[in-house]
Amino acid sequence: MQQPGRMMTLRELPLDHVAIAVHSIPDAIPIYEALMGGKATEIEQVYDQGVDVAFIGTGTGRIELIAPIADDSPVTRFLERRGPGLHHLAYRVPDLVKALERLTDEGIRLIDQVPRTGAHGHKIAFIHPESTGGVLIELVEG
Repeated sequence: MQQPGRMMTLRELPLDHVAIAVHSIPDAIPIYEALMGGKATEIEQVYDQGVDVAFIGTGTGRIELIAPIADDSPVTRFLERRGPGLHHLAYRVPDLVKALERLTDEGIRLIDQVPRTGAHGHKIAFIHPESTGGVLIELVEG
């Protein structure tokens, strides 16, 4: 249980998903379905982020495949610089606004100061990799 005034650490939060950037979700789905032993969700467009997404698996630790739908998408730039691979880790938080406030108070650099809408209509926000040793971290409310 979290103590008053103490920031919840990531290890106390459930892992929601691991996101993998790919050039083509339809091409990647058979590979990850075989690895995960499950079926992919239907591909969903998240226009605000300029990506298509599909999830494979259920519960904590599922895989999210993300592919750009626009040339100016951050995922397009990611693929150009790094190629396909691990894009971010996502952790579930009970109250995203409170989590963002606590992170700001702790001096953590955020990409999103306020929640935005992600896949399946969930509220999400990203922590800047400069504050996490180079790893992009997403927080998902739920």
